[in-house]
Amino acid sequence: MTITYRDATEADAAIMADLGGRSFTETFGHLYTPDNLAAFLEKHSEASWRGELGDPRIAVRLAEGGGATVGFAKIGPPGLPIETTPQAIELFQFYVLEPWQGAGIAPVLMDWVLTAARDRSAADIYLSVFTENIRAQRFYARYGFTEVARHAFMVGTHADEDIIMRRTL
Repeated sequence: MTITYRDATEADAAIMADLGGRSFTETFGHLYTPDNLAAFLEKHSEASWRGELGDPRIAVRLAEGGGATVGFAKIGPPGLPIETTPQAIELFQFYVLEPWQGAGIAPVLMDWVLTAARDRSAADIYLSVFTENIRAQRFYARYGFTEVARHAFMVGTHADEDIIMRRTL
């Protein structure tokens, strides 16, 4: 099946609200109570996505296949609870829906992340990854990301330990 890629626009807010919620729930939903998951998913509302997609500091790349959006990557100004290097950018979300994992989408999205960060004159890219998401940690390590700190990632009232990773460009 052919995968195509494009930049998301404000018109994609409903698609992103659905995809953002589905991808997080598919990957991590089993870890949380229904109340905590619902509280977290409020961040993936259509209105929230419309605001982010309208912000020129934020960029989202979509992967589409089989008539559906099947993955995405989102970058923007750092918001992590650590002091970042000057001219840093953060990879906020990087998801490929489970049926599409292993289809070569993640490397294409990561290539876009690195290129988009360079195009924005970023010197470093930061990201946060769940300590138990070993597959993602290995993927990021293959691209040169290394651990620099840990922090509590809140899902409702539930705190997960996340690893903050950085890659110098």
